[in-house]
Amino acid sequence: MLKKILLVVLALSLLCSCANKAQTGAAHGAAAGALIGQAIGQNTEATLIGIAAGALLGYLVGNEMEREDKALMNRTYETGRSYESREWVNPDTGHQYSVTPRPAYRNPRGRDCREAEILTIINGKAEKTIATACRENGRWIIQ
Repeated sequence: MLKKILLVVLALSLLCSCANKAQTGAAHGAAAGALIGQAIGQNTEATLIGIAAGALLGYLVGNEMEREDKALMNRTYETGRSYESREWVNPDTGHQYSVTPRPAYRNPRGRDCREAEILTIINGKAEKTIATACRENGRWIIQ
């Protein structure tokens, strides 16, 4: 079984060379999860659970925005005018962002919150989402 896992890890590593960060993260997470699941449970079910959990966690970590992109997003939530878009391109990744904040409001817990329409273009593929962020300790945290 360990030989099969090592073969999967090797295959996933080779595939990662042509994938984006999220896909690479998912592949590496799946491989690590397989090894951990097998080491802990020493059966196929534990290995499969490890693969699934590792892939999900790896995808989420790999899909995270770069640090500077997060800082620009935070500034947009903090100082951006409502319904006025801020756009930027990450010079390292080439990812494009357009963030259009909506008016701030106070939620039932008494925290300042704000929605924004976020358009991302990664490898030519556009994705639009609406994200709500609330201020915590001077920073906007997407909920």
